[in-house]
Amino acid sequence: MKITVVGTGYVGFSLSVLLAQRFHVIALDIDEKKISLINQRKSIFKDIEVEKFLSSKNLRLNATQDKNEAYKDAEFIIIATPTNYDEESGSFDTSSVESVIDDIQNINEKANIVIKSTIPFGFTDSCRQFYKNDNIFYSPEFLRENNALSDNLYPSRIIVGDTTKKAENFARILAECSLKKYEEIPILLMQSKEAEAVKLFSNTYLAMRISFFNELDTFSEKNSLSTKRIIDGICEDQRIGSYYNNPSFGYGGYCLPKDTKQLLKNYDKIPNEIIKAIVASNETRKNFIADNIVNKAPKIVGVYRLVMKKESLNFRESAVIDIIKRIQNHDIKVVLYEPLNQQVDLDGVEIIDSLDEFIDISEIIIANRLSDELEKVKHKVYSRDLFNNN
Repeated sequence: MKITVVGTGYVGFSLSVLLAQRFHVIALDIDEKKISLINQRKSIFKDIEVEKFLSSKNLRLNATQDKNEAYKDAEFIIIATPTNYDEESGSFDTSSVESVIDDIQNINEKANIVIKSTIPFGFTDSCRQFYKNDNIFYSPEFLRENNALSDNLYPSRIIVGDTTKKAENFARILAECSLKKYEEIPILLMQSKEAEAVKLFSNTYLAMRISFFNELDTFSEKNSLSTKRIIDGICEDQRIGSYYNNPSFGYGGYCLPKDTKQLLKNYDKIPNEIIKAIVASNETRKNFIADNIVNKAPKIVGVYRLVMKKESLNFRESAVIDIIKRIQNHDIKVVLYEPLNQQVDLDGVEIIDSLDEFIDISEIIIANRLSDELEKVKHKVYSRDLFNNN
């Protein structure tokens, strides 16, 4: 069986590696550099499991920029292209997905099209109607950055937004390529809108949990209490559990900000209090952190990296960026330590790649997540990272 994966980001590339254990997989992308790396069996992002598989497994994986080569004779075509959310309009730019479907319709109209991209609620049904094609369905991914392949190898569940035999076959393919026993993986087939809702509500619940512990931390700081001791006491309750409980500057990243806001948009005429509170709470938390910094009256604030998580390269929708802007509104100079030379465009922020220079110049150093590099200057550091995890 030939399977094509369109897009080689975290979702697409990890799926390509997973499926290439058993099937002939073509990875399609417009980025020539990524294509070259994949064909040399080199990872295009940091993921220990991916690197191990590329070096040790006999994978039937090829990458190309040729649409005809990719789509022709493929039984399943998985779309994992990026979609951006516009906060002002409250809508997604799904043009990359639609463009792929257009090409597939022209080259291989019999292919089963599986959407893995982040999409708005109701998008799959609208595509089926517009293209007059019932072979389009949605299957949400539940992957963590830097653990994308591992989360595919050990899936918490497999959800497909279709109830036909082809959907069952796709779910079986994912399950059989995993390292878990087939019978141990919950496989749920449902309507496309239900599958879309699973993704939205899952991420919104995680955002709610982050917001809850952040507000607990705010309460503790204002009352001079030990946040850690309170959280430890709460999380011994097995119904609550000790996960997603480490305070932060707010939630950020690829999915949580846009999924919470998209879900709230879909509640436009539906009674709700919790969903809008989750979105509002994140802004309140960022204001509280920024105010704490401003109240210390520093002249120069150092920001230790923009990423939200350890060992991450992603600072999309980072709460740290919003805190920087709030601090700058008080005429405080901000310097940023960002050693990976990523493309950072922040007005008025001086980027420093020397850690020693960064430490020397900063009166206060804010860090969403702590690092051993800051151990020697703890007296300068402001962080809410209590458990040294993400």
